[in-house]
Amino acid sequence: MYVSSAVVRKILKEAGAERISNEAVAELQKYTNKLAFETAAKAVKLSKHAKRKTVGASDVKLAMRE
Repeated sequence: MYVSSAVVRKILKEAGAERISNEAVAELQKYTNKLAFETAAKAVKLSKHAKRKTVGASDVKLAMRE
């Protein structure tokens, strides 16, 4: 996993949750990790298409819009 359960729990707390089940943390963690990986893969593909080795912020921003 890329995003720890502690980080997911903190996000839920900051979003206003008073109590959080372990199952809720696991589901959000699974979704967040999938979304992060897919976005990263798109950003890498965009940078390679532009013949660059460095993934830039613009690649990530564009990947999030697709």
